[in-house]
Amino acid sequence: MIICKTIQEIRDSVDKLTSTGGQIGFVPTMGALHKGHISLIEQSKKTCKVTVCSIFVNPNQFNDKGDLARYPRTPEADIKMLEDAGCDIVFMPSVEEIYPKDDTRVFDFGVIDKVLDGAHRPGHFNGVAQVVSRLFDIVKPNKAFFGLKDYQQVLVIKKMVEQLHFNIEIVACDILREPDGLAMSSRNTLLSAEERKAASLIPKLMQEAKMLSKSVPLADVKNKLLAEVSTNPLLKADYIEFCNADTLQTITDINAQKTICLAAIFSGKIRLIDNLFIN
Repeated sequence: MIICKTIQEIRDSVDKLTSTGGQIGFVPTMGALHKGHISLIEQSKKTCKVTVCSIFVNPNQFNDKGDLARYPRTPEADIKMLEDAGCDIVFMPSVEEIYPKDDTRVFDFGVIDKVLDGAHRPGHFNGVAQVVSRLFDIVKPNKAFFGLKDYQQVLVIKKMVEQLHFNIEIVACDILREPDGLAMSSRNTLLSAEERKAASLIPKLMQEAKMLSKSVPLADVKNKLLAEVSTNPLLKADYIEFCNADTLQTITDINAQKTICLAAIFSGKIRLIDNLFIN
């Protein structure tokens, strides 16, 4: 596996490995890798000649500097996991390499980036669009692989690709879960034993939302789920919403539209997200 730190190194390495043709698959990450990330590498390897993974903790997408400081960083373990998974190239740039000058671009994605996490983390998705578009310009992949745990992020990136006219296929991959159902996340490693146990309620809420929504009004389901969260002193709901899966508009009645339940819940100081399609 080739490890690159600079833009010139990554471009030279990609050119060398694709000199006889073949597609480039790309998995952008912020490191602290887990099986969910590795599943994206595996998906890329199935259809692409060369698989590139980037590890870069993007400061522009953190509106809370404390959250940025807390974000787990495990570069040595990450490299070992990527080697074992058969990744071809890992790109580990510095902040100065990605942002030689301040990125002042402001994107407009309509409603999609202004609700849910967009409302609760102002500027977050603009920072995501800045870094992902920059990485796309550098790596020039044919396909990019993202996990559906960050469902809103996937919609934002698809919209960005459309607006910037990137010829890149965005491949959305299923959520991988722990044995108790908790969505795999780099942030899970920051939870204490008690917080981790409390967090196991989150996937249960998603399943309950799916079951109850078949016969109970969505407003009542939402109130019931929020009430369950409030009974645990370690948990605090940022939001639980039922949305149109294509537009992220909040809905009160499922009817025939594709519906998703999305949640952001703190366990202690650690903010976790999850989602589940309802129909």
